[in-house]
Amino acid sequence: EITDLENRIYSQIEFLDTKFNVAIHSLLAYVKHLKGQNMEALQSLKQAEDLRQTEHVGQSEVRRLVTWGNYAWLYYHMGRLEEAQIYLDKVESTCKKFASPSCYTVESPEMDCEEGWALLKCGGRNYERAKACFEKALEVDPDNPEFNTGYAIAVYRLDGFNRAPQTGEVFCLQTLKRAIELNPEDPYIKSLLALKLQDIGQEAEGEKYIEEALTNQSSQTYVFRYAAKFYRRQGSVDKALHFLKIALRATPSSAFLHHQIGLCYRLQVFQMKKGSKWQARGRNRECINRIIKLAISHLEFALEQKPTMEIAYVHLADMYFEAGNVKKAEDVYKTVFSLKSIEEEKLQDLYFHYGQFNQFHKKSEADAIIYYLKAIKIEKPSFSRDKSLNALEKLLLRKLQGNEVDVESLSILGFIHKLKGEMHEALECYERALRLAAGSENSVGRAP
Repeated sequence: EITDLENRIYSQIEFLDTKFNVAIHSLLAYVKHLKGQNMEALQSLKQAEDLRQTEHVGQSEVRRLVTWGNYAWLYYHMGRLEEAQIYLDKVESTCKKFASPSCYTVESPEMDCEEGWALLKCGGRNYERAKACFEKALEVDPDNPEFNTGYAIAVYRLDGFNRAPQTGEVFCLQTLKRAIELNPEDPYIKSLLALKLQDIGQEAEGEKYIEEALTNQSSQTYVFRYAAKFYRRQGSVDKALHFLKIALRATPSSAFLHHQIGLCYRLQVFQMKKGSKWQARGRNRECINRIIKLAISHLEFALEQKPTMEIAYVHLADMYFEAGNVKKAEDVYKTVFSLKSIEEEKLQDLYFHYGQFNQFHKKSEADAIIYYLKAIKIEKPSFSRDKSLNALEKLLLRKLQGNEVDVESLSILGFIHKLKGEMHEALECYERALRLAAGSENSVGRAP
């Protein structure tokens, strides 16, 4: 979404203190062009060009090709062909200087790095390509601090994005620690390392990195975001909300922050309900209702800013259900399933959550089975696929305890055993299902 991307770009320019922030101005120029604001786009490219002047001479010259190419592209689309040609000539001259076989491109790690940063900012579907760009740059210059930082961020995001069980976590830790080794004052990378350590159960060590990042005045708005996420997952909701509200004052339109605040209020609702043994009454009930409204408000705002934040729909549906509005919760799921081009991992996640919604909220085991199966049939390893397998297996076993001649449940249970590689158990289920089905047909055909 252009609005969300533009907001994130402005936040990065203003609040992320990093030596590696020049490329973001070129991306802002592209966003401005898409909005029809070509003069503002030219100003952004001028800022990028001015910042390039501060870099090392050799590195700056190669990277200026990106800015010059963008100038040529923008002037071409503005119909100002003479100016476009001026910048094409600059690109060609520089390519000749670096003995490039092409008139308009140069093979260099700096160019790969530029591409990597741009891809990282433009959504999860581009993370693999971003990682490949930084990998290519590191092959040439393995000790470059910027290349290692970009690579670590790409690996971290992919690890969280794919969420495949027990894969990549050690490697992700190694890349983050390597980036910190080369950029010891970067609090942003330390925050990511803290979250990754928390992921693998090393929360105490992770908290040390969060505390260290918080003592650094640099990039505080970004550090507050990740500190809040760390403390929310720890269960310290008030502490998380404290940091989120400070960050929100700096970036009031951030979809990320509103989503995180919504998650904090959602967690508070569950904590309060659990504390009252799920029987909240009187003032306690009023307080829960007030927090539910706050959660809904922030989650709706996040989705206004970024309508493709799929998981936020799940959290919003949860809160509508807690508010007693099952129809609105259903409508939220209909909306998210109508979105186009949802990545397979996210679709698995949505199917799992909707399966849970049907099983536990709507008390529809039949619909729950349908959606668990949808998640499972997407053959991509992920936590959501594993969770769907386990949830479906438990549901079927419970159904069979109540009715051991349920042919459909036996058949699906056989399918699950097969997927898990438990071939002996799968055959047993299939054979029992076949015998029951044959017996049922015989009894139907027999005269009374």
